[in-house]
Amino acid sequence: MKNRASLTAEYMALFRALESSRPAGTRLFQDPYAPFFIHAWRRLLYEAARLRPCRDAVEWIFDHQSPGARAAGIARTKWIDDEVTGALRSCSQLVLLGAGFDTRAWRLPAAGEVRTYELDHPGTSIVKQAVLRAHVHALDRQVEFVTVDFNSETLTDALKRSGFDRALPACFIWEGVTNYLSAEAVDRTLRQVGQSAAGSLLLFTYVHRGVLDRPESFFGAQKLLSRLRSYGEPWTFGFYPEELKQYLAVRNLRLIEDLCVADVWARQSRRPSDIRGYEFYRLASARVPG
Repeated sequence: MKNRASLTAEYMALFRALESSRPAGTRLFQDPYAPFFIHAWRRLLYEAARLRPCRDAVEWIFDHQSPGARAAGIARTKWIDDEVTGALRSCSQLVLLGAGFDTRAWRLPAAGEVRTYELDHPGTSIVKQAVLRAHVHALDRQVEFVTVDFNSETLTDALKRSGFDRALPACFIWEGVTNYLSAEAVDRTLRQVGQSAAGSLLLFTYVHRGVLDRPESFFGAQKLLSRLRSYGEPWTFGFYPEELKQYLAVRNLRLIEDLCVADVWARQSRRPSDIRGYEFYRLASARVPG
């Protein structure tokens, strides 16, 4: 990934901002900070979408151009929000691996009660901190920013620089990251999470390996992969779901749940047709036994 703020991270911020602009009774979550990370023509679309008729049109445009991307982003945000809120009842630390423009440390009440460690590539982390200083004035929260490239540095080494307490259970979020890494980097990181304190929880997303091996088998996948390559952010890694449980067990992680984003979407009573195109995107949770 290039040494700059991730374009895919900005699109995720846009999707969260669009969802947050819905009426209180219909939105799945509220992210008041997401609009601060949107620029150029994407900012204009967001401003237009604050009006109901325009929002429907903007969502249609995204769903037509990138089938399932917006719905998948919303579904994964909702699922992780709920899982983190529950996990922080027993975990006293929150670790974001590849934090992007995630603002859970500021918008989730449960996160305000623990110490958060945000690990990310320097290009994205620097942009994020500048935006927060300019618009949020909330950097005094218990958040430690740690710059890291997961393809060249270990999680253990990065956390050693941060003040992270390995003796205490932690909730790790690895959202939208594994599909950009090498197999070696994923293996190394999961083994290091598996060495965390007993009771630690990992929440992560991944793509079905088949979308990389046989993209023609998934609706819209070939077009999506081509667009990601044009951004300079190609997908490089995935799991076959039927192999995930054993893969994690070897790394001292017990699989708890493995869902496709359509499952989460359906739980929220949203139209199943909206998620078409991202059947390959999945959400999983695993715990360090003990």
